[in-house]
Amino acid sequence: MSFNCRFAPSPTGPLHIGGIRTALFNWLLAKKNKGKYFLRIEDTDKERSKDEFKKQIISSLAWLGIEHDGEEYIQSKNISKHVTVAEELLKKGFAYKCYCSEEEINEQKEKCKKQGIPYVYNRKWRDAKDLKIPEGIKPVLRFKSKISGNTIIKDLVQGDRNISNSTIEDFVILRKDNTPTYQLSATVDDHEMKITHVIRGDDHMINSFKQRQIYEAMSWEVPNFAHIPLIHSAQGKKLSKRDNASTLDDYIKIGVISDALRNYLLRLGWSYKDKEIFTKQESIDLFDLKGVGKSPSKLDMNRIYSINETYIKTIDEKDLFNFFKEYVSKYKKPIDQSKEGILLKSMSFLKNKAKTLEDIWKNAQYIINNKIEIGVDDKKLIDDLSKKVINDFISEYEKLTSLSRETLEPIIKSLIDKHKTNFKGVGQPLRIALVGSRFGPGLYDVILSLDKAEVIKRLSKI
Repeated sequence: MSFNCRFAPSPTGPLHIGGIRTALFNWLLAKKNKGKYFLRIEDTDKERSKDEFKKQIISSLAWLGIEHDGEEYIQSKNISKHVTVAEELLKKGFAYKCYCSEEEINEQKEKCKKQGIPYVYNRKWRDAKDLKIPEGIKPVLRFKSKISGNTIIKDLVQGDRNISNSTIEDFVILRKDNTPTYQLSATVDDHEMKITHVIRGDDHMINSFKQRQIYEAMSWEVPNFAHIPLIHSAQGKKLSKRDNASTLDDYIKIGVISDALRNYLLRLGWSYKDKEIFTKQESIDLFDLKGVGKSPSKLDMNRIYSINETYIKTIDEKDLFNFFKEYVSKYKKPIDQSKEGILLKSMSFLKNKAKTLEDIWKNAQYIINNKIEIGVDDKKLIDDLSKKVINDFISEYEKLTSLSRETLEPIIKSLIDKHKTNFKGVGQPLRIALVGSRFGPGLYDVILSLDKAEVIKRLSKI
């Protein structure tokens, strides 16, 4: 069978991490089955939809490596088709005009609230023949939902889901201004795009029951539905855009690598045996909906850092440097091109104490900045003994004709013996002078990463 999947975000805000996972699962299922994956921008909410969010959604998915087939499908361009289908439903007897005022609807809702029951429109105008059409009220168009029997959805993740049709209200498909609602637009677009598999969060379950009735009323082929559990916060609550680290930008800003985040999202609610790390191609080859769990997944920042750290330490250092350059160019100050060669060479050790690209940025400041600022607390550690150690090191260091760990180690050992101290007693003042802090990359790595003249220059300032 053919596989056509889609991701359909609304450009009303930054892309939510739950939405990204939904996009990923749709993309993986399509690619696994040699199908198509489409991006549909549902921009019919004109007041809240912004072009900046549309661009952000497209660029975010591209950054993550989730490529869609063809051009983006813009929902607002198909509104006339949505309206035509609504009118056809009306002609066929599957829809009707409702003249209830907002006051009437609110009264119904308030009554249900007092009775402690869910609100369901009372279908006043469903079969109205003798009711007088009120003046000054523009009608909405409601779908005539089934009122008896049950509807079953054979969900590819949740299993068979059964609902009493009496619980599904006669939902609005055209507003008073003749604009289509989500239920209608999404159904028509999925049909027009020949979508075979609709994968989305399980908060859309009721929407699937409603949309299935539209499919049946139009005699269209019903797609396969799969509802994936939502992502919850560490506290077990539904993750929202108001939470920290809920949007893709939140992760990019702290220096998470795209491959690492994609791997984390893959494993957030899906599993394959005990495997944790997946290449992009492995993700495609191994993914299936059977591996998706039925329970909500909790966002675990420690796990994200752990996976990111694994990628930082294991990927090709040229690739790591390119990730770093992209990160810095977007969120930090530009790097002097003359420093790029040193930084590339230094990735081999800068990555060792880094969980994020931000960590690499911090550890590389002694390379990036021409002027080193020593903090107040670190300055206090430079005593008379420290100055003697530094001066003695300069004297021996200047004599070296070749620079390597093997040529540096004897100097450090001799200073330890001469001053009756330990590695810290020698290494700490040298690192402070060279890096500006007692913390940072290994001493030998720092010395070897800098030009010989630069090392002497920095040490001589103490």
